This record gives sequence, structure tokens and C-alpha cells, in this order.
Amino acid sequence: MDKRQGLIDYIERSITENWDRNALTDYKGATLQYKDVARKIAKFHIVLERAGIQPGDKIAVCGRNSAHWAVAFLATLTYGAVTVPILHEFKADQVHHIVNHSDARLLFVGDQVWENLNEAQMPALLGVVLLPDFTPVVCRDERLMDAFEHRNVLFGRRYPKNFRPQHVRYRREQSPEELAVINYTSGTTGYSKGVMLPYRSLWSNVAYCHEMLRVNPGDHMVSMLPMGHVFGMTYDFLYGISAGAHLYFLTRMPSPKVIAQSFAEIRPRVISCVPLVVEKIIRKNVLPLVDSRLGRLMMHTPVVSDRIKAEVRHKAMELFGGEFDEIIIGGAPFNAEVERFLRSIDFPYTIAYGLTECGPIICSSRWEHLKEGSCGRAASRMEVRIDSPDPARVAGEIVCRGTNLMTGYYKNPEATAQIIDMHGWLHTGDLATMDADGHVTVRGRSKNMLLTSSGQNIYPEEIESKLNNMAYVAESLVVLQQNKLVALIYPDFDDAFAHGLQTADIEQAMEANRQELNQQLPAYSQITKVKIHFEEFEKTAKKSIKRFLYQEAKG
Repeated sequence: MDKRQGLIDYIERSITENWDRNALTDYKGATLQYKDVARKIAKFHIVLERAGIQPGDKIAVCGRNSAHWAVAFLATLTYGAVTVPILHEFKADQVHHIVNHSDARLLFVGDQVWENLNEAQMPALLGVVLLPDFTPVVCRDERLMDAFEHRNVLFGRRYPKNFRPQHVRYRREQSPEELAVINYTSGTTGYSKGVMLPYRSLWSNVAYCHEMLRVNPGDHMVSMLPMGHVFGMTYDFLYGISAGAHLYFLTRMPSPKVIAQSFAEIRPRVISCVPLVVEKIIRKNVLPLVDSRLGRLMMHTPVVSDRIKAEVRHKAMELFGGEFDEIIIGGAPFNAEVERFLRSIDFPYTIAYGLTECGPIICSSRWEHLKEGSCGRAASRMEVRIDSPDPARVAGEIVCRGTNLMTGYYKNPEATAQIIDMHGWLHTGDLATMDADGHVTVRGRSKNMLLTSSGQNIYPEEIESKLNNMAYVAESLVVLQQNKLVALIYPDFDDAFAHGLQTADIEQAMEANRQELNQQLPAYSQITKVKIHFEEFEKTAKKSIKRFLYQEAKG
């Protein structure tokens, strides 16, 4: 880590150099300029000092993405306290557990989340503060209440001749290994662990964004990934702030309709999202343009295909605002057919692969250099290898080490020892191949791999990717039941009903899909049965299906 350019340096420099620029906007709401953010940070530092909070103390933040969420995070980080971001989707008992397990002394919380919490279940907290207006709703220390009530007066006394850029002088991290964030994993196994991310990890990830992305001061960015998850926290929020960008928080679920409306107005420069969002938008709004016999013919006729592809590309670009440099897709597997289509029209997407334990980046490449189906090469300051005798042909576990790596799991040395070996390699649990040029192609999770009675290894994600692209399929899971491969399918009921299908027709369509799918698969990986689900599969915050909930289903 270059000590001349640490994480706090990024933040401090951006605030002072972009003083009069817009910084944070709640979509359809208020906007804070960088100078407003700096003033709010300064007031919070006064409150923390007066309340006896020390650098290294833990402060939790739980709520939907918002300008005040960002302010609370930045105030904590620049004070030297440890931020504990908590996903607002977590249930009350999970929030209580994380607050207690992390030893948090303060909790900043969204008003909707707070309605379901019980302060008696979090006895070690000094106070609870609502994010919408920074009102303390629980104060167990008179110093904290006094500091909040008089923070404007105290601020005026400390800065009697106005607050200026020269007053922005934040505490520097004392060591690259100093703890900055404890990020509790949402997990697909139901077990949440506190990932300890030091300053070097956050710095390295933000530095990588500066190396790979093209965001300038004043450019617009949309923060729609939850900032309580490290992907959104790093790629959207920390990188955006350090680049002097103007961040917009949607404050609503990023449905295709919300994205179409907001992106047309905001016209973001860089977009980070999970595959599910891109797949839905492309399937419903772009693929129908070429999903006909004539359209497919024109796409492959040299004389006219370039023109058609250009028109389709323009339509796809406009759906996401039209002015973005690239879309970074991560957090879950990307549908192979959708990716192939996007590549055919030169749509600027890239696949990022990472883990919370690496804050998050492990592999990524700019879209111009991305190999189809892969997630790019190892990121800067990271080493990646495949634990296989023949990595180019035989899938093996992805292992990595480098500057991005966590220091371990909070209060859980046993779990740390299980994932990081004695040589510092982190064992991801993901299976992949790597070609001679270093392009990594993820095949699936080792824990998801299915072993049939014939001894064949099945990667369900590869089958699901094909199935999800078939008629009226919204999402699917391939599981092993009574030693037979079964496809659990949640149909796109809206689309099916719009085309006049009834429930019996949908069942027939799914059976037809099964037969068509099996024609594309070797005999040992063919699907023997389809089961329809009438509700969406339960997912984590990054929209990965919680497979463990469905693995034990019996036929």
C-alpha cells in the first residue's frame, strides 16, 4: 500500500477539491454538496468526541441506501471508528445479533428498520440514531444526548469564522492493517460471519476502480446495490465519492421500470448491478426486437446485420441512460445466452468476480478485453490460481491472496483458519478454469456441485443458465432428488398470462423446455423432472438464491 495515497487521503482530497459540487442525492429528494457532507461529518466528529467514542470503537449502520447512510459511514470512517454496515433486509434477530456480536456502541438505523427492532435486545449500545433526520431515539449516556442536542452550537464554537476546505483534516489510518469495516456476509448458507476488512483492502479496491473505470468529478453515478454489501459499498459509494462523482440513491427497489425512469434522467457514467437486473431488462425490452425469424436472419446477414446490431445496441444503451462507460455485473452467475447476445451487439459490460472476504474484487477486466464467459484476469495486487492439475481443462477451486484480502472473521479464528491456509491463500469454494492468458471462467460453487450415481460431477449453474433463457422461465434451480436431476422452476407468470396461458399450459411449456434442454445436454446431466414453484426463490441481498433452503426437497 502506498502510504502517500491511503483511503482517507482519497476521501479528504475529493471533499476539498469538489467543495461546491453536488455529492449525494436521494432520488426525487434533497441534494448534499461536498461541503455539506464535510459539515455534517465535522458535527458528527464533535458528537463522537463528546460521547466518549474512541477510534477503533464499532458503529453500526443499517438502512436503505440514502445520503444520510453515506454521511454516517463517512463520519465513522474518517473519525477512525470501525463501521459495521448491516443489510436492511436482515430480520430483526439478525440485526440484534450483529450489533451485539460486533460490540457496536452506536447504531444508525433507518426508520422502517427501527420499527421492528427492540433496544432491549441490544444492551451494550450507548444510543440509537435515526438516519432520516439524525434524531437520537435511544440514549443511555447523558453525554451522547447532550452532544446531539447541542451539536450545532458546538460546531459554531469550533469553527467561528465559517467552515472551509482547510478545516477538513481527518485522522489517518495508523497502519494498512488497521481495521476499517466489519462486513457481515449475507451468505447462501444462512450463516453470517463478520469479515474484517482493513484499510489496505478498501484502499486497494478503490484504487483498482480508479485504474479501470472512467469517472470524472461531476459525473453521475447511481447507487442501487445495497451499500450494506461490500460490492455496492466499494464500487458505487467509496469509488464514487473518491472520484468526485455525484451519487444518486434510488431509495426504492431497482425494478426495470424504476431503472428506466431514473436512468433516463440521471444518465449515469458507470453502473454496477447484479445479473438479475440486467437479464430482466434485456429479456423484456431488447430481445423481443430480434426474437423473430426475420430478426434472427437479419442479425446474421452481413449486408444489414451491422445496421440492425447498431440499432439494437442503441436501444439497449438507452435503457440504462445512454451515457455509461460500462456496466459492471457481479454477485451471481450471469446467464450465458444473455451475455452472448450482449457481446454480439458490442454492449459495454464486464463481469466482476469477488467475495466479501476480498472487499470484494478478485478478478475483472474492462469490457474491451473481457473474454466471453469469463470474469477476466486477476485484479491488481491480487494473485489467483486454480487448484487443479490442468487448470485450462479441469475445473479446480479458485484460491487467491493479496492486498484485498481480509484479516479474518471477527471473533472466529476457527472459521478463518478453514478458509485461509498457512501460506496466506484464501480458498473461495468456487470452481473455475483458467486459460493460458489468465482469463478465469467460473464453473460453479464446489458446495453446489452434484455427484450423480454414475460418478459424474454436475455444475447446476451451467444447466440453470440455459434453462433460464427458455420460454416463460423466470428463474430455476437444478437439484439432485433420489439420485435424479430435477429442475425447480419459478415461471414468468406475468408473461405467460399475458400470452393467454393457463396453469396447465404453463406446465406443458415447462415440460417442453425440459425436453428442449435435454437435447443440449449430455446424457448424464439431463433433467428427469420439472417442478413448478409458485413463489420466487428466497434470495440474499445480492440476489443469489439461497440454495440450502431447497436442496433437501424430496420428490
